[in-house]
Amino acid sequence: MEQKICQSCAMPLTNEDGKGTNKDGSKSEEYCIYCFKNGEFVENLTLREAIAKSADYADMAGITKEQAIAYSSKVFPTLRRWQNR
Repeated sequence: MEQKICQSCAMPLTNEDGKGTNKDGSKSEEYCIYCFKNGEFVENLTLREAIAKSADYADMAGITKEQAIAYSSKVFPTLRRWQNR
């Protein structure tokens, strides 16, 4: 089974607690709690800003800032939020 990931930041959506919320309060199947609340994106970022911000979470992921940026540069453009931008 393919692992679901946030279509904004690529965080694994492994449990209900990590899922963002839609306008009606239901859980989003596409976005995480850090990116999406009440049916809206938490931050209004460009793709370039989102990639740069990913370096802030490198320690949490156990990788270097450079590795985080390299991964994000490759993966983020394929995610739904960043399509056609």
